[in-house]
Amino acid sequence: MSIKEFVQKFYKSDALIDSEILKTYLHPDVTLEWNSSKGFIQMDYDSIIEMANDLSRAYVRSKVRISHIISEDDLVSVRYSHFVKTIENPREEMLLAHFSTIWQIKDDKLYRGYQMSQFS
Repeated sequence: MSIKEFVQKFYKSDALIDSEILKTYLHPDVTLEWNSSKGFIQMDYDSIIEMANDLSRAYVRSKVRISHIISEDDLVSVRYSHFVKTIENPREEMLLAHFSTIWQIKDDKLYRGYQMSQFS
């Protein structure tokens, strides 16, 4: 599987709201540098897992729609929109945010991430 296919598989899975699935994709030394509308956040393995646990308490479903994905060497750049369904209203899909992320892959895992997001 190419690194591009690996990243596509990651975003098509429920990893963003299921920490057990997420663990299979993350390198133990993963770091995510995230520039969000709330400011800069730097996350490690444990904080990324905790974020997935937090999302799973709020949302019953998560879907990512990728609009662009490009790979070169050990890097994959992906632009996507993240949609969710809330526990309170599981029939309605709502746009959570738009993302642009560059992932470095190491040992067939997500190793370094550089991400920017904007809430819908």
